[in-house]
Amino acid sequence: MFMIEVLIEKCVGCGACLRACAYDAIKIEEKLAIIDSDKCVLCGACVSACPFDAILLRKAKTEAIDKSEYNGIWVFAEQREGVIAPVVFELLGKGRELADELGSELSAVLLGHNIEGLSSELIAFGADQVIEIDDPALKHFWDEGYAYALAELALKYKPSIILAGATVIGRSFIPRVAIRLHTGLTADCTGLSIDPETGDLLQTRPAFGGNIMATIKTANHRPQMATVRHKVMNPIPRDDTRSGIVIQEQINFDLDEERTTWLGFEKEKTGLINITEANIIVSGGRGLKEAKNFALIEELAEALGGAVGASRAAVDAEWIAYSHQVGQTGKTVKPLIYIAVGISGAIQHLAGMSSSDYIIAINKDPDAPIFKVADLGIVGDLFEIVPKLTKRIKEQRV
Repeated sequence: MFMIEVLIEKCVGCGACLRACAYDAIKIEEKLAIIDSDKCVLCGACVSACPFDAILLRKAKTEAIDKSEYNGIWVFAEQREGVIAPVVFELLGKGRELADELGSELSAVLLGHNIEGLSSELIAFGADQVIEIDDPALKHFWDEGYAYALAELALKYKPSIILAGATVIGRSFIPRVAIRLHTGLTADCTGLSIDPETGDLLQTRPAFGGNIMATIKTANHRPQMATVRHKVMNPIPRDDTRSGIVIQEQINFDLDEERTTWLGFEKEKTGLINITEANIIVSGGRGLKEAKNFALIEELAEALGGAVGASRAAVDAEWIAYSHQVGQTGKTVKPLIYIAVGISGAIQHLAGMSSSDYIIAINKDPDAPIFKVADLGIVGDLFEIVPKLTKRIKEQRV
């Protein structure tokens, strides 16, 4: 962490730093440079520009923490209306593996109201213990309240690692927890492992639009925090004979900074299957040419009993809602069968579906990148192939 400082005894208010700052973060008042910390990005341009060496950029001192005080792996057990999110079971599976490697305890943290019965399910999927807060204030998701509760628990129990799903809920409040705990957070991870030399958590995620895979670790702070994409890790088999401990906690939710009020929850008005849960997905891309042609994709998906997906290009063109987007900036899916129709196969899209068990690609361009990951490729006009395929499937199912 760095800090910037104006040395009053050297500054003459010449304005050289003001002209050098590209972020409008400096102003001159009474012949003295004043730096706006909210705008300053610590680029150091003003330091180089100052002819009087009156601006100092230096590394701030940080207090070393005792890592031995932090132990155990936590998984945030996201639930909505008493139903645990599928990504939680995947995180418990990975958490179980990491906990066994470290010789530590795996805990699930469950927040909500009237959530009795869910703790036993979490234990069956690998948790050694469940830390539970059952409070009317947590009946509906509330980012400030959830963040406060999880942070207070972490301050009390000091886990070494906290994992959460990279879901709408996870992305909304987990960064708030990291800020409260003064630690780092790696978002949208696709891989987790333990550094054999240091014992730190190695957090792998796509970077630069999916062009590289970055491995990040939080070496000097605890807890180590990461959100993980759905469908990139495997749950362990459910075992209802597993035993575990349930710890019930209470939190005072009288927060001064509360800024949100629960109004209601409106479900998406669609009869289509959620792509993150589907075993078969039919996705359409730019090759469909216009929105009305997504009817071909929907008809094929319905014939197969599958879900409808889309590339970013199709979503950006407003042919279909964002909830159907597969890829780096959409959802990660892992169906048994993935059918890509009119999708070229940009690396961002491949990042979201390449782990599918069996990939079928339909594209008129034989050099389309999608064919490099496809198990079966069909080169041809989708407007001829898809209707024939749909018709044949319907005939076979009669």
